[in-house]
Amino acid sequence: MTPERADVVVIGMGPGGETVANSLAEEGIDVVGVERELVGGECPYWGCVPSKMIIRAANLIAETRRVPGVAGESTVQPDWAPVARRIRDEATDNWDDRAAVERFEGKGGRFIRGGGRLAGPGRVAVGDRTVEARRAIVIGTGSSAVVPPIPGLAAVDYWTNRGFIEAATLPASLLVLGGGAIGIELAQAAARFGTRVTIIEALERLVAIEEPEAGDEIARVLADEGLELRVGTTAKSVSASGSGVTVELGDGDRVTAERLLVATGRRANLAGIGLETVGLDPTARALSIDEHCRAGPGIWALGDCTGKGAFTHVATYQARIVAADILGRQHTPASYHALPRVTFTDPEIGAVGITEAQAREQGRNVRTGFARVSVSARGWIHGPGNLGFIKLVDDQGVLVGATSAGPVGGEVLSILALAVHARVPTSTLRDMIFAYPTFHRGVEDALMDLGESG
Repeated sequence: MTPERADVVVIGMGPGGETVANSLAEEGIDVVGVERELVGGECPYWGCVPSKMIIRAANLIAETRRVPGVAGESTVQPDWAPVARRIRDEATDNWDDRAAVERFEGKGGRFIRGGGRLAGPGRVAVGDRTVEARRAIVIGTGSSAVVPPIPGLAAVDYWTNRGFIEAATLPASLLVLGGGAIGIELAQAAARFGTRVTIIEALERLVAIEEPEAGDEIARVLADEGLELRVGTTAKSVSASGSGVTVELGDGDRVTAERLLVATGRRANLAGIGLETVGLDPTARALSIDEHCRAGPGIWALGDCTGKGAFTHVATYQARIVAADILGRQHTPASYHALPRVTFTDPEIGAVGITEAQAREQGRNVRTGFARVSVSARGWIHGPGNLGFIKLVDDQGVLVGATSAGPVGGEVLSILALAVHARVPTSTLRDMIFAYPTFHRGVEDALMDLGESG
């Protein structure tokens, strides 16, 4: 068949791909967007948006339970039905992306539903169609949940994050395989709706990529809320049982629940997209890109498949750079030294830059400052649920990393993310006026603990 032609072909219309495709189409560029699932990707349908709706509802339950002793008496009867209904009606439109497709086409873009694959330089195949890209190909194929090769796992009915998000009802009991951000967010939410939850994590602490204090803090909170934590032990095998699913642990114990949620990370979707046809490594864990998000001649990449962080905000940040680079416009090269991230547990764990351990591994001149939320004026006023801390990681008078855990840890993170991004001297931060009484005033307490540069 005669190839179709376009200026730009975008393979994968997740948050980054959709953003760059819409941006280019608005500039009058002839763009073809290719998506095998839903335009918008994981975030609006199975990730950020619906999961935070769940967390919002679960946090309301927790806050209601904190009323006694502070504002009177309270009772709450958790009900999953309105949560599931809100996800279907308000967030995912029952997992229909018609509005997103029409929005793109309304800007002049052309849309093809299917799995796109590279078919040589400047060519993309989708089924029996081929599109030649005159100016650029953008790869934004995203990532998928990792399912570890545990004996017996493939033979049982398990959830990934998608199954949990789509659930019309929650199980009476749940095993969560994985103590990272996704696992503990959904685990805490399920427990607050009455599910008996056990978390299994092979590493020695929860959210192991963050500061040890963060893992210790959230472990105490989850244990106090009744979750069972099996940390530092592996899942040796999985089997179906009369009461659901049984996991045999590396220490010889067995744990059983009605449902199993696998939340052991994500893997870039690079298999079978034809990387070898353009001289790129088809076995790579992630696409290697430069500071302009270029992966090769005429090829740009963004989002989860680049390995720069499986976050919507990384994909949309890269989308701005990709669009500017394709249009030949001057732009600031990409930098990831101040990458912010938030685990939306209660308390929230916000972090930016590198941890203390990473800074020491890099041979930096490390100093740290630490302050607990509970001893601040706002923390004391807040009362129940005031757990958390602020930790600063300093290298020669400049912040290179920070963690803000607390009732609004992700919001307090903003000032710290700005400081790390702009390399603001800690002496300048120390000279600021911090509003009283606020949670972010805890940054001043941590700066005082950090002390003067030496």
